[in-house]
Amino acid sequence: MINALLISNNIAGLDDYYVSNELVQYTVCRITKDFDPDLAPYDILVIPNGSDHVAMLKIKDKVRAFLDAGKALICSDGWFTDWVPGNQWVMDNARRTIDIRYHVKTDRYGLFDGVDLDELTFSHGMSGWWACGYIQVAEGADVVVEDTWQRPIIVLDEVSTNGLMLLTASGPLADVTFSGDREVALVRIYRNFLKRVQSKNNVVPMIAE
Repeated sequence: MINALLISNNIAGLDDYYVSNELVQYTVCRITKDFDPDLAPYDILVIPNGSDHVAMLKIKDKVRAFLDAGKALICSDGWFTDWVPGNQWVMDNARRTIDIRYHVKTDRYGLFDGVDLDELTFSHGMSGWWACGYIQVAEGADVVVEDTWQRPIIVLDEVSTNGLMLLTASGPLADVTFSGDREVALVRIYRNFLKRVQSKNNVVPMIAE
């Protein structure tokens, strides 16, 4: 079981999109004026769309230590402050959304297994709805998805820290499948990453004879 800390900016309904299940147990941490969470008990830190990145900047050193301890981070929001190790989101709306197409570039861990990429590219026939801007990527990190202009949109970083980071250029992800519905792209990518975290945590080190 993965223990996840979900950082909430008190957006109504957010908890409904991150529901504990057989793979992950969520604890919600709501941002207040005294925001200073203890990250130690958790395996993964989840920063959803609509987060408070001024508050996250205040705990930048804690996040770094958390990741250096081999833990994981998902940030699916445009982080406009410098709290994510090695990577920076850049706001850029200079390109026409009608021209945006997303392409898988490097996917060593199968994050896009079972994912229909067109669900990220199009919504009701309109393109460019999902991500905003792009990511300036740490050297050596994987660009999982890029856009029409080869700008990084989803990044998997195992090089900036001892941990594992999945970062999107503000594109939301979620962890809920409503009754009778299939897992849409936003959910499948997220859960594929959780499975990667789980497999990483379950690795048994080799003992030299």
